[in-house]
Amino acid sequence: MSSVLAPIPEFVVERPVSDDRISGRVTHAMRYWLLSLTGRVDNTPERLGTVEKTTQAASLSATAIAVPSIAPGVYRLSAAARITRAASSSSSLTITFGWTQVVACTDSSAAMTGNTIATTGSLVAIVRADQATNLTYATTYASSGATAMQYRLDICVEQLV
Repeated sequence: MSSVLAPIPEFVVERPVSDDRISGRVTHAMRYWLLSLTGRVDNTPERLGTVEKTTQAASLSATAIAVPSIAPGVYRLSAAARITRAASSSSSLTITFGWTQVVACTDSSAAMTGNTIATTGSLVAIVRADQATNLTYATTYASSGATAMQYRLDICVEQLV
């Protein structure tokens, strides 16, 4: 989620502004722009970890995403997958996220069944996780024919709250 920053104010000659946090020869317009900038920076999600898997040709069992210790809060789990080699007959790929919120929870993508190298899929889950829980990912893979399907998987974890 990107924020659009307000344009930098034009140079305006005004009397000096004093504030507890900003002092000196700063215009009112610049002061408000700087204060709003710090607010947007403070509210920007923090990326905690990423996973990059290439040339995968099998299901991946539930695997913890390497992140610093998890505090209770809201997280965005994002995944993008693309078939990098089509199977000679047919193929399917599903992405699943797992976390704990009092009980074990999961969220899964729709199956990617296009079986071309232009086939892509994604999954974004906003989750509330308990403290010290593992955020996990898994894939369910199926391929038929002499040539096995291969895929690429990219995952990102961001702390929102």
